[in-house]
Amino acid sequence: MKKLALLGSTGSIGTQTLEIVREQKDLQVTALAAGNNSVLLEKQIREFRPRLAVLWDEKAAQDLRTRVKDVNVTVLSGMEGLLEIAVMPESEILVTAIVGMLGIRPTIAAIEAGKNIALANKETLVTAGHIIMPLARKKNISILPVDSEHSAIFQSLNGERKNAIHKILLTASGGPFRGKKRADLQEIQVEQALQHPNWSMGKKITIDSATMVNKGLEVMEAKWLFNVDLLQIQVVVHPQSVIHSMVEYDDGAIMAQLGTPDMRLPIQYALYYPERRSLSGKRLNFYELASLTFEEPDLDTFQGLKLAFTAMERGGNIPTAYNAANEKAVALFLEKKIAFLQIPELIEACMDHCTFAENPDVEKILETEAEVYAYIESRW
Repeated sequence: MKKLALLGSTGSIGTQTLEIVREQKDLQVTALAAGNNSVLLEKQIREFRPRLAVLWDEKAAQDLRTRVKDVNVTVLSGMEGLLEIAVMPESEILVTAIVGMLGIRPTIAAIEAGKNIALANKETLVTAGHIIMPLARKKNISILPVDSEHSAIFQSLNGERKNAIHKILLTASGGPFRGKKRADLQEIQVEQALQHPNWSMGKKITIDSATMVNKGLEVMEAKWLFNVDLLQIQVVVHPQSVIHSMVEYDDGAIMAQLGTPDMRLPIQYALYYPERRSLSGKRLNFYELASLTFEEPDLDTFQGLKLAFTAMERGGNIPTAYNAANEKAVALFLEKKIAFLQIPELIEACMDHCTFAENPDVEKILETEAEVYAYIESRW
């Protein structure tokens, strides 16, 4: 029985991970961590019986301790709790599904402790890929991508590891505003931006898809995961979300991974790799597919994607500034304090304002995040 620890258990990826645990019956949950959703975490504790549970907020954790005092579980809080989960001896694989740069330190600690990582936290590689990937190679552990696109690339590389990659074709649905121009997006409201045509995701990542910042973060992540140059990554808008991504090799052959838009597939693949397990749910029916279409992304309208390439070209801590600015901007948009088109404007302003650091360590990465937050609060 494989033992896993899960950071972000109450979010979209976390709850779907637990659906797989429930369905497969040979995975044991050793630890669960969440933000502040103590009600759902209590339910998960009672069902999956982890040894350790963590809430980010200490007040919420204290309340949870009282409510699960009849269960044999230790409840901790904050970064101290996340780090304890990361290194606990019982677990074999750490699923990192928390949102934001909170995932960096637990991921590093887990790698140091010899745990394989099922990675659903983009920010970890976006901001600290230059630290994470060399450390993973040094410790001989696997970083198993959970994002559907990166999982598709990972699967398309099977059996081809010795062959040179010519290009990674990273597919994008285009989000709810595909085909729109900047003028069309002037009055976009939160409710409209949360209507993704294909995927069911959390609010933050759904807004990121609407701005195409999510694809920008995935470009950065792909560079580190697959050790390719930025020029080898091409974004292709594919509105049907059937082809989840592709790899083109030097001889011109292209390998693609196809499937229905179901996040449980890449999650389960990461948990059981290299084994494939049966999975419930709808299967792809080629007779029902009217057509598969492909488009070039509109970088003038979706400037968040264009800025991602700029951030990676500039390097250093600029990707951190990009990511931190987007996190804050999305939060402000969801609170209806800024307009939709102000999100990329705010990101660009923070990238230009940020004090450059060429090879940031974890402390400098977190300092950059704090600098960006302070700048945003002073201006917006």
